[in-house]
Amino acid sequence: MKVRPCAVAGSFYPAESSHLRQLLEKFFRAEAIESGKGADGIVAPHAGYIYSGAVAASAFSAIPQGFSGTFVVIGPSHRGYMTCTSEIPWETPLGTVSNDTDFVRELNIEADEASHRNEHSLEVQMPFIRLRFPDAKIAPIMMGHQDIASSRIVAQRIVEAAKKTKREIRIVASSDFSHYVPEQKAKSDDVYAIEPLTHLDTTEFYRRIMEKQVTACGYGPIAAMVQACQSSGAKEAKIIRYATSGDVTGDRHEVVGYAAIAVM
Repeated sequence: MKVRPCAVAGSFYPAESSHLRQLLEKFFRAEAIESGKGADGIVAPHAGYIYSGAVAASAFSAIPQGFSGTFVVIGPSHRGYMTCTSEIPWETPLGTVSNDTDFVRELNIEADEASHRNEHSLEVQMPFIRLRFPDAKIAPIMMGHQDIASSRIVAQRIVEAAKKTKREIRIVASSDFSHYVPEQKAKSDDVYAIEPLTHLDTTEFYRRIMEKQVTACGYGPIAAMVQACQSSGAKEAKIIRYATSGDVTGDRHEVVGYAAIAVM
């Protein structure tokens, strides 16, 4: 069977399975286990695990560990490819994550496996899913255009596919926030941009992103996730955790910001 092989194992996260498992379990041990339905969607960062893995674990911990439905994982294209899906399983050092091919095809978004080949924004989320939700499947979406109109189209496709397939879904928006700015600016700008999301206002989110020129790489996936969750009944969002690369490196002059956000 054709699978999407790991492209950044050994650089963004450990390639050796026992090392990777140990690291992820360490991240999750620090988190409270969500009870009840939990989040409908989350924002999780996609940097190297040493920098953002603990924040990503905080985001995934907002979803109950027993979830066995479909994760719609939306990430930005860092190489300028057009919006596309993947219809094949994804390899991780912990084992393969199954693809919900029926759901993916109902999205009515072109599949392009070649465009996914070297993109890390989706790949780094897969080990978290494989470890914590071993029975879940994935529906990967890589976003090219990230304007608000494009985010609305993606959101609508997700909602329609969920209705047609009757799948229970959770949506993961893969994004880091400010890139390579002083830490004080990163924290100020990122929190300012995120605040409208707490009441699901993606129009104001876009306005603030543009006003402050926040270099969040996955603002389109974030907006699409929020809009799809809102269409399905979500009422609010909350910031679970915020951190910067400076918390690890000690360099506060040029940092990358990471946020874990849950939409419920």
